[in-house]
Amino acid sequence: MITDEVIDAIAHIEIHRQAMEKDTNRAAACSQALRKLQELLDQERAALQAQGPDAGRAENVEAVAAEIERVKRLASGGGQGGNSRHGRPPRQRQGGAGQMHNRQRNKGRRPMGRRGGER
Repeated sequence: MITDEVIDAIAHIEIHRQAMEKDTNRAAACSQALRKLQELLDQERAALQAQGPDAGRAENVEAVAAEIERVKRLASGGGQGGNSRHGRPPRQRQGGAGQMHNRQRNKGRRPMGRRGGER
């Protein structure tokens, strides 16, 4: 079972990464988070070797390693495009010409066949 200390440390690093991403950029925030997570991983591996596999430290090592992989995917783009902060594509604004087009398209149903008045 993962210890509360490791869960809290991972959460603290993630909160700090998100705050830093808002202030700077994703790459810098992920880089700093990866450094801190690597330090945590080294500490947990040392504790695992000192206390042995029965102390429950193996789960901590796995959890920190999984978090490192998640942050690496996030830093490399993770399938999201552009600078989208919320995982959504940016909204496209329509100009004046687009609004005219929409107004004409939404006039309602028109009868099939010839238009009235044209013969």
